[in-house]
Amino acid sequence: MAEALVSVVLQQLASITLEQIEEEVNLVVGVDQEVQNLILHLQAVQGLLQDAEERQVKEANVKNWLYNLKDASYQINDVLDEWNTAILKHHMEKQEKEGENNDLVLAKRNKVRFSIPSFLGNILIYFGQIGDRIIMRHDIAKRIKEINERLTWIAILRNNYNFQSTVRGTEQVERSKTTSFVDVSTIIGREKEKAEIIRTLKSESGDQLVIPIVGMGGLGKTAFAQSVYNDQNVTTHFHERIWVCVSDPFEEIKIAQAIIEVLKKDDDRKNSNVFQILLNCISENIRDKKFLLILDDVWNPTESNWKQLKAALQNGDKNSRILVTTRKNNVANMMGETNDHMINLNKLSDRDCLELFRRIAFFDKEIDETKLFDEDIKTKIAKKVDGLPLAAKTLASLMRYKKTRKEWVAVLESKMWELEEVEQQVFQSLLLSYYDLTPAVRQCLLFCAVFPKDYKFDRNELIECWMSQEYLSMKGDREKERMIGQQYFDNLVMRSFFQDFVKDENDDIKSCKMHDIVHDFVQFLTKNECFIMEVVESGKEKNMVVDNKVRHLNLMSTYNDSFPVSIYNNCKGLRTLVISTSELLPLPSDSFSKLKSIRTLKLNKNSIKEVPESIGGLVHLRYLDLSFNRELKELPDSVGNLFNLETLRLMCCYGLREVPVSIRKLVNLKHLYISGCEWLKLPKEIGRLRNLQILDCLYLQDGGEDDDGIFKLGDLGNLEQLQGSLYIANLKSAKDGSEAKNAELVNKKNLLHLTLHFRYFSGDAETAKDEEILNGFQVHTNLESLTIWNYHSTNLCPSWMMSCHNLRRLEFYDVPFCGVLAPLGKLPSLEYLEINRMESVKKVGVEFLGITGETPQTLINSFPKLKELRFHFMEEWEEWEGVEEEDSKITIMPSLLKLEIGYCERLKALPNFLGKAPLRELRIDGEDCPILAQWFETRCGMEWLKNASQVQNIKIQGKFVKKDGVGMLEED
Repeated sequence: MAEALVSVVLQQLASITLEQIEEEVNLVVGVDQEVQNLILHLQAVQGLLQDAEERQVKEANVKNWLYNLKDASYQINDVLDEWNTAILKHHMEKQEKEGENNDLVLAKRNKVRFSIPSFLGNILIYFGQIGDRIIMRHDIAKRIKEINERLTWIAILRNNYNFQSTVRGTEQVERSKTTSFVDVSTIIGREKEKAEIIRTLKSESGDQLVIPIVGMGGLGKTAFAQSVYNDQNVTTHFHERIWVCVSDPFEEIKIAQAIIEVLKKDDDRKNSNVFQILLNCISENIRDKKFLLILDDVWNPTESNWKQLKAALQNGDKNSRILVTTRKNNVANMMGETNDHMINLNKLSDRDCLELFRRIAFFDKEIDETKLFDEDIKTKIAKKVDGLPLAAKTLASLMRYKKTRKEWVAVLESKMWELEEVEQQVFQSLLLSYYDLTPAVRQCLLFCAVFPKDYKFDRNELIECWMSQEYLSMKGDREKERMIGQQYFDNLVMRSFFQDFVKDENDDIKSCKMHDIVHDFVQFLTKNECFIMEVVESGKEKNMVVDNKVRHLNLMSTYNDSFPVSIYNNCKGLRTLVISTSELLPLPSDSFSKLKSIRTLKLNKNSIKEVPESIGGLVHLRYLDLSFNRELKELPDSVGNLFNLETLRLMCCYGLREVPVSIRKLVNLKHLYISGCEWLKLPKEIGRLRNLQILDCLYLQDGGEDDDGIFKLGDLGNLEQLQGSLYIANLKSAKDGSEAKNAELVNKKNLLHLTLHFRYFSGDAETAKDEEILNGFQVHTNLESLTIWNYHSTNLCPSWMMSCHNLRRLEFYDVPFCGVLAPLGKLPSLEYLEINRMESVKKVGVEFLGITGETPQTLINSFPKLKELRFHFMEEWEEWEGVEEEDSKITIMPSLLKLEIGYCERLKALPNFLGKAPLRELRIDGEDCPILAQWFETRCGMEWLKNASQVQNIKIQGKFVKKDGVGMLEED
């Protein structure tokens, strides 16, 4: 994306200030003039790039001109990055030297003489470093001059194409409505087909049926299958439901592994005959079970492999079903064996397409639809989308941002609809939406092409990858990059470039996927830059990288897990390398010696035991992911040379025991992820990383010989920029409450989610310090969620908890000795409360509501915003106290929608005030609530149910008493 790249480079050039040039790291005479010439050339073409970007789709010579401009810009980007790195390295060496001099002063107090050979050696080392810096400066200056000469010709050649200058305004990103996608439960225009397929799924034919769903791309086959898969009639009919995205190629081993993962059974994947073992495991675990298996997006299965997999599946109940979605009739015929149950999805009617369009285009808008959505406009829209739901959805997402009829007409009459080079009709509406994005957001979207179809994008990971590529620093504000990334992500969500959203407990999008046609689209636009290489057999690559145009590479290997040599020779300009193999052979010692331009390196979920020292030469590296390398025991000391590193992911590296002390030099590190590394001893030097914003976990280690050298609870006080979520484990190893106070959480206003885990093992009876440590903490009032685990004191209400006025979520797990609940009803913002395994609680009294025993003199609103309440494994709990019926001054849980109680075997009844709460769902789970279940059958229990008439779903002991507002008694 030349337009955004040029903007980044211009920012870099602007940041090379005179103060930097005048320092000891200045370059040779005249380089400042070369920098000015670079700025002039780039500014000359900057305003023409919007026109060039749009014309490259159909004009090959324009595309070639853009490629040369991008290639030169990449080179400038690298050179300037090396220049800035040299400046940073110089400052760090200076600081290290000052520290050594301070140590030397202390040493001279004890030593009168110094060693002449040692002194001369230090002099020689010093002048050697000076010489290295001079050589490096001349090299940078020479490269800048060469690039300038090339850029001069590129700037001159622009005159051959008559580009039109475009001035771009600033796009206002709406963040509030990220739910403007059509939910699968509201699929439009498929009612007849859905009823037919559900009828077939539930039929007792006695034969295991394979039901193909066939249709062209963009018809919504996957969305249709999802609506069937999640339909209540289907979920209650089958014992097991399994969803597998197949895509291209059809790999029977991966499909079998995916099925096993859903069935939650272990398998021995290292055996030579993996496929047969997986088939045996599938066969055994579905024995006599009625299952529904969805094989989504099937392209090219071989008949022999499909028959083997199908044979293993036939051990289930004869009324099991297999649903296959595919674009190809020959695939449907081969897998289905008969056309009797095939579902052919046709295009939607104009009426249904327009209804889908209207729902999205006018979502939550205060606009008179009739002014924009008249019959003439409707006719044009119907013609453009041509019955394809994805085209309607994409076009509607674009029109949401067009406020006038003139803007709507301009979109519908755009020349993009006439492009013959665009292979699929959906691509035309995608192109319109794509070019309506700002250049920076376009870059972020195109980066997704390096990942395969059906890839689950973790929102935070994706944003950090964008950061590493410098896509989020368009305004030069490095501190707000993550916020900008969230805005860009939300923008792409609202434009319908993402789907299949998974949300976290705070209702924020945690992960998503990309429709396979949208994936085809981004690969269409990046086919020379983003590349997925598949090594299908020893020494033979399915997709060969042929030149240095590739900037982002994903190496996917199934059968040969070696590191292809062709990458070294053909991909020296790589900026992203993702290795997606599961059993990667040991990396060569010089693995990264030729791949100097890499910014993003993902080596997660492999079998790496050792990281080569050569990784320290990746001076541009900003993102390093080594997560889920379970046998990785250490990192090389050279990691400390990655001065630009911003993100280091080490999650679930179970064998990792320590990281090198040299990590102190990573002054730009913002994100350190170590969840799952329970025995990792962080060095105390972590406290010097003052730019660290995210430390997801801190596993406190019990004292040992090197106790003074490890990072402790109190050292958190040095990390002033921490934000997001923090999990602190093994708190019992903290010395006392002063350590908790020294952590200074009260000063971390952007730390919103906190988990305090006191001990690894519940059986640990040591309790003396728990209350002191908990009371020692002070948190900022911005805290939104708090979880406490394995706390062994009798008091669970530190003074600071009641001051958490913004606390929305509160959870307690394994608090065995606390017998009285805190007055949590006083928390004004609390929306979710879960209490689990508080084994000493016998009675939940009115103090829990924040009510004293006296008659209230003022109005009391207890739990004013609580929406969901859960109690589980309260083994001694017998009584839940109510309030006086006539007490009109007390309002209790006026927002409560869901109540869940499980494994509370002694609880006798529910309090009267719950009958007045606006409950929508009541679940009494587990076989260990017999007394409470029996109470519902008594006069009091029936009276309570009568008072709670607004409850839509009541489920007691696994049976529905009421479902969707209708009384019933039914097995779930």
